[in-house]
Amino acid sequence: MKSSNKGRIKKKDLMVAIIDFFALDAGRTFNYQQVSNALGLTKQALKVLVAECLTELTVQNHLIEVSKGKYKFNERGLYLEGVIKRSRNGKNYLMPDDGGDPIFIAERNSKQAMNGDRVRVLHSAKKTYSEPEGEVVAILEHATTTFVGVLEVERSYAFLVTDSKRLANDIFIPKDKLKGGKTGQKALVRIIEWPERSKNPMGEVIDILGDVGDNDTEMNAIMAEFGLPYKYPEAVEKAAETIPEAIPAEEIANREDFREVVTFTVDPHDAKDFDDALSIRKLPNGHWEVGVHIADVTYYVKPGSIIDKEAENRATSVYLVDRTIPMLPERLSNGLCSLRPNEDKCCYSCIFEMDSHAVVKKYRIVHTVINSNRRFAYEEVQAIIEGAEGDFKEEILQLNAFAKLLRQKRFAAGAINFDRWEMKFNIDEKGKPISVYVKSATESNQLIEEFMLLANRTVATHIGQSGAPKAFVYRVHDLPDAEKLEDLMQFIKRFGYKMKASGSKTEVAKSINSLLDQVQGKSEENLIETVAIRSMAKAVYSTVNKGHYGLAFDYYTHFTSPIRRYPDMLVHRLLDRYLSGGRSASQDKYEDLCKHSSAMEQLAAQAERASIKYKMVEFMAERVGNTYEGVISGVTEWGLYVEINENKCEGMIPIRELDDDFYEFDEKNYCLKGRRQHKCYQLGQPVTIQVTRANLERKQLDFSLVK
Repeated sequence: MKSSNKGRIKKKDLMVAIIDFFALDAGRTFNYQQVSNALGLTKQALKVLVAECLTELTVQNHLIEVSKGKYKFNERGLYLEGVIKRSRNGKNYLMPDDGGDPIFIAERNSKQAMNGDRVRVLHSAKKTYSEPEGEVVAILEHATTTFVGVLEVERSYAFLVTDSKRLANDIFIPKDKLKGGKTGQKALVRIIEWPERSKNPMGEVIDILGDVGDNDTEMNAIMAEFGLPYKYPEAVEKAAETIPEAIPAEEIANREDFREVVTFTVDPHDAKDFDDALSIRKLPNGHWEVGVHIADVTYYVKPGSIIDKEAENRATSVYLVDRTIPMLPERLSNGLCSLRPNEDKCCYSCIFEMDSHAVVKKYRIVHTVINSNRRFAYEEVQAIIEGAEGDFKEEILQLNAFAKLLRQKRFAAGAINFDRWEMKFNIDEKGKPISVYVKSATESNQLIEEFMLLANRTVATHIGQSGAPKAFVYRVHDLPDAEKLEDLMQFIKRFGYKMKASGSKTEVAKSINSLLDQVQGKSEENLIETVAIRSMAKAVYSTVNKGHYGLAFDYYTHFTSPIRRYPDMLVHRLLDRYLSGGRSASQDKYEDLCKHSSAMEQLAAQAERASIKYKMVEFMAERVGNTYEGVISGVTEWGLYVEINENKCEGMIPIRELDDDFYEFDEKNYCLKGRRQHKCYQLGQPVTIQVTRANLERKQLDFSLVK
């Protein structure tokens, strides 16, 4: 930059010149005098302007003031890499790899980046007090290239109209890439090209899902939307068909034989994949022997086989409202491995010797063969617990007595009691929801839960405390975030409640349980439970054991559901390896499998929620115009979510409907507050709503407030 004794230098140009100067020698520090000399600026007024620019560029993160008056280029750099997140309100943000603050990316600067894409961003200068802003300069890796939408077919081309927050534009499809699709059909489309100056990406149809509104079409579309497989490869099913049904006599001879011991399964009334059974018998010493028998899936599914690779990829079964998309082919999940009554079955079992106080005196982890005497539904066992006559009544009541004692001990040790209800639908033969009901856990559910927890904990402890550390798959649940607990403590004060946000794990957990007990039946129950759950970490799979905070276990794993969860299959294989004296497996390999399984578990949960939401909107579509009492279940900057008391269906009151004031989102206090009249809409607040719209394509219910 030339010295100017004539004309004025624009501050904007000067700042660009200063950034360029520092970037050329990023490691060195300079003061305003050195910068002025380097840029050829001799007038005192210009030197003062340089000093101002240096201060401003430091505020904007382009420079770092290493000591008073001395600056250097910010090593974080003008260029950042990270992942694009598209928000529901239409805003795009870069989540930087280095953990820095999110950076706003205007749509015009997004360079066709989609949600979840890894990108490189030019971090542009920000104005003081405004949020950081950037521009995508390169897409490093696409998170996905497939999208679900509705076809609009013209004479020589077509478009896939998407309703995905991951993609802001429809996809252009040449006629020869249409695969016979017709207007109004849902399709799965892959993006094959996105020319630099083109508004729309170009794609090809992978699969025609069917007509909009058809139940099978919509359920398959939900799976495809989350990148989950909705069909089973023929080759995998054929491989399953070749597995012999009969168990060889030599295999039975190598297993502990429980076929003469009272054994039964307890599952939902519509289940077909029975992966756990309980046995019980009285021992001569007065103790009881309780067996937790788990389907021995890995006896049939060998590592590296075509079935194993498919199971690893899927990682979990997916439970939509009207169907199960199994992890394993049906011949295995509902046939060979399912612990059906009156059939010899191979199991992996935890056998416990317990005294009358449910104290485990000894245990063993062994391969067994069982023959279940009875298949129970939860409702049948519940009726027996409540006094009805039924098969194996004495055994069921004894197991329930043990389960209650195990549960009491668990909560005394600091387990957290989040007993949540589930929304269920009665659906007709075409998949249409005809009624909604809420299902809560009963004693029969808790009976099975306690013995599964005991088996999972025992297996994890057995390996975790077996001397030299060994790579293993744990189910871990970290401590709650201290800041979130503090926020919860402050939040409940306004309702007159107290809790401990610090202290030992057990003290904090007991304090949370006490709070949950106190709010039972109160108007603020739903609100405080929701905020408490949000303060908790998510449980994940890991080879690094951190314990399970929510269950108050030092060691925990998933061993009891190998038909529907791949981590359980991994645990079975590692158990075999270590129980036979094998060396530790590769921790890196199993950590990668843990991360994949955790990610697939999250996707499956999202798909399950989407199917519930679709059925909820379908159910309420015939009730548009009806008025209901509800409670505010969510507060966002774009509106209020309300849950209807009668049927638990949830919809949104868009903020534009709140037209009596200008409402602002108060994130810390979970409310929308009016700027002028200070009226407040808060999480947990009762409201009366009218159903105004039911959009099946978006899976969205719109409500209006009845004043």
